[in-house]
Parts: sequence; C-alpha cells; structure tokens
Amino acid sequence: MVEYFVDFTLVSILIIGITAVMGVLANGIGEKLFAGKKRSESFDKSASVQTGWKSVGGKVK
Repeated sequence: MVEYFVDFTLVSILIIGITAVMGVLANGIGEKLFAGKKRSESFDKSASVQTGWKSVGGKVK
C-alpha cells in the first residue's frame, strides 16, 4: 500500500512539473513566432505605469 502512495505521488509530481514546463515553453515559442512587433507591448505598458514609483524593499546599493 505504501508503494502505491509513493508511485501516485511521483507520477502526480511529474505530471504537474511537465505541464508547467510545457506551458512556459509554449508561451515562449508563441511569443517569438506570433507576437510580431507587439512583442514587448505588455512590458512597455507596465513600465510606463510604474514610472515615478518609489522603490520599496531591498538594500540600497
């Protein structure tokens, strides 16, 4: 019975891990192939919203 739970746990971890990795890879490939000129649109919009914000946390270097 213990072996069943060990196998179940290992398989579930592998399935979740592989699914997560495939999602990241598919997103990266999709952005490279299909984004065109709008590749950095979300990053640019986020950066423009955050202009003028104070830095919080961390050590000042």
